[in-house]
Amino acid sequence: MQKNVCYHTAIYLRLSREDGDMNCGAKRESDSISSQRALACSFVREQPDMELFDLYIDDGYSGANFDRPDFKRMIEDIKNGKVNCVVVKDLSRFGRDYIEAGRFIQKTFPAFSVRFIAITDHYDSLTADKNTTSFVIPVKNFVNDFYCQDISEKVKSHQKIKREQGKFIGAFAVYGYQKDREDKNKLVIDTYAAEIVKKIFAWKLDGMSNLAIANKLNENGIFSPLEYKKSHGEHYATGFQAGIVSKWSAVAIKRILTNEIYTGTMVQGKREKVNYKVKKILEKPESEWCKVEGTHEAIVSKVDYQKVQRLLEVDTRAEKGKEKAHMFSGILFCGDCKEPMVRRMNRYKGTEKISYICSTRNRSEGCSRHRILEADLKRVILQIIRLQAALLIDENRQMQYLRTREMHLEDVVGFEQEMIRLRGEQENYQKLRAGLYEDWKAGVITQADFQKFSAIYEKQYLETGWAIAKQEELVKKLFYKGVHSNVRLERLKETMQITTLDREALLAFVERIEVYEEKRIVIQFGYQEEIRRMAGS
Repeated sequence: MQKNVCYHTAIYLRLSREDGDMNCGAKRESDSISSQRALACSFVREQPDMELFDLYIDDGYSGANFDRPDFKRMIEDIKNGKVNCVVVKDLSRFGRDYIEAGRFIQKTFPAFSVRFIAITDHYDSLTADKNTTSFVIPVKNFVNDFYCQDISEKVKSHQKIKREQGKFIGAFAVYGYQKDREDKNKLVIDTYAAEIVKKIFAWKLDGMSNLAIANKLNENGIFSPLEYKKSHGEHYATGFQAGIVSKWSAVAIKRILTNEIYTGTMVQGKREKVNYKVKKILEKPESEWCKVEGTHEAIVSKVDYQKVQRLLEVDTRAEKGKEKAHMFSGILFCGDCKEPMVRRMNRYKGTEKISYICSTRNRSEGCSRHRILEADLKRVILQIIRLQAALLIDENRQMQYLRTREMHLEDVVGFEQEMIRLRGEQENYQKLRAGLYEDWKAGVITQADFQKFSAIYEKQYLETGWAIAKQEELVKKLFYKGVHSNVRLERLKETMQITTLDREALLAFVERIEVYEEKRIVIQFGYQEEIRRMAGS
């Protein structure tokens, strides 16, 4: 045993959010940290060979890794020779990573001649024998590590269930929404921000580039999503900030335009941590995202959202000096090589003629010009749109189509009866569980039987609850499809009033235009299914 050594002691205190009681914002620190401090300080005062150097506190940090600010500060003080003794309440407060905790206790601290004490685990590296250091401590660290893993798995499982139920589990609501004051797992419209989102989608459909939209918002003094959150007092941080004051950017616009959550569909689970010990986050493929429709009010229709996605797949940049792309940008293609057509303006004797040619030919890489005048293209497209819209004139066909999309009363009744039956089953399982407990207390059944049948009833109760949720979701989908179909038909009717062609009307109904030689045009319409049904095919 070393004699006449004065130990400059560091007291280390830690508590994770999962373990703590810091939900109340008025608290400066958790009760557990205060109790750890009282215990450790009292211990140090009672030791004649110890002198407190400093307190190191990580309140709200997980023990799964050692990436903690005050822990790092303590290690630096050890390396600089300021500290030669570390005191913690117990090993779990030091850390829950089995490998890293063992490395610090068995290698790092001995290398710097640092004494390590875990008070309630009755461990002192100065007096511990080899058996305790080599066997008991590693076992305790392993148990602490397993506890951390178990907590992590339970949290992930709980979050997965919430995501599948369409409940919002993010720390901050996406721009355009806010958390419901009554239910933090539900999103409600943020009126001001939602209007900005609507404008962003409308401008994109009108032919503006992402950068042009960002510049317009910045020029108008509209707060970016980050600055908007800050202005409302939210402590929000992001890795996308590029300056002291965050501005709108083309990337920020694209994130909004590609976020399906604005259609009323809850989209979560896009990313996940490697594991509970590693902070690195991996992007998951879209096929593994969790999507639940109809969980909140939509800001943008599904139809407009899909149009924007198609436009984002092609180059819709505006010409130099202009804010918007041309009318046919993103939907006009060469029929042979399938490349986009490019716009050309020819000036001759004070007159201007606008035409479109194949971009492959324009680069001298093959194909042919496929040249067509813009005036001819507009005239033909307008005529075809009006011809397609004329299918709506027949009131009988229209009503017949609507009837095929209506949700019949018997459909709802059938679902409702099934839900009533399932709720009755669920109530029965609940009664059986309650009676089971009374039988066990009265000694009618053994504890083993109680646990066995309790688990069975619990499983059946949960499965019935899931079945009820599924039935409710089917009813919601029936309502949604019926309403959505009527909306689409109303928009089709509006084409009957078209006298001139503009981009809004074009994108409302046309998905793609292909131009072949000899000015032959093929148009791919949206609403093909509706038109086909109305035509009686």
